[in-house]
Amino acid sequence: MGTNSIATEPLLRLLQLVSPALPVGGFTYSQGLEWAVEAGWIRTAGDLEAWLADQLETAIYRLDLPLLIRMQAAVKERNTGMLARWTDRLLAARETSELRAEETNRGRALADLLAALGLLESGDWRPFLARSQTAGFAFATVAWGIPPRAAALGYVWAWLENLVLAGVKLVPLGQTQGQRIITDRIREVPALVERALDLGDEDIGTASPALAIASSTHECQYTRLFRS
Repeated sequence: MGTNSIATEPLLRLLQLVSPALPVGGFTYSQGLEWAVEAGWIRTAGDLEAWLADQLETAIYRLDLPLLIRMQAAVKERNTGMLARWTDRLLAARETSELRAEETNRGRALADLLAALGLLESGDWRPFLARSQTAGFAFATVAWGIPPRAAALGYVWAWLENLVLAGVKLVPLGQTQGQRIITDRIREVPALVERALDLGDEDIGTASPALAIASSTHECQYTRLFRS
């Protein structure tokens, strides 16, 4: 089996993990997108695609993916201290209370689900996984034998699909326009993942002021459909 291959059962488990049907509440968050639409920053399909392209480069590539990979390594080594340190770093980089709340709320939901599925037979891991949905994702991929590269691709897919679906509702856009955005963005995902795999510890970090402004302002938006 080649280095880019993934066995059938781990592939199916990955599809389960990134499915929008996974009961962790991912569909309830827009990560500031709702305010960006309200403020007129995003009016068209092109605007939405540019927003997502920026977040892929400044946040997903430089923060989420390298930390996901390191969390997977910590789980494989059964090193809860290392997992806690990488989780601390991730939460510190979530610049608003809404973004931190999303990370922890989805973390608790995923930890509950993994326990219900029998992956957390002892309680040792649960306090660490409940702090971060990225940590829970890392744990599940290790438990189900999903390779790091495939896990990273799935993580990006789940993020991209969720925000495109949110954008289709908010702008609003047609479903076909949303699928065109996904088609255009996923062409760049494999190369982005490869770059993230090579990123050094000292290069991990994010600088996304537009996301921080949109998220913090969304906290006090008068009417809203999404939790972030």
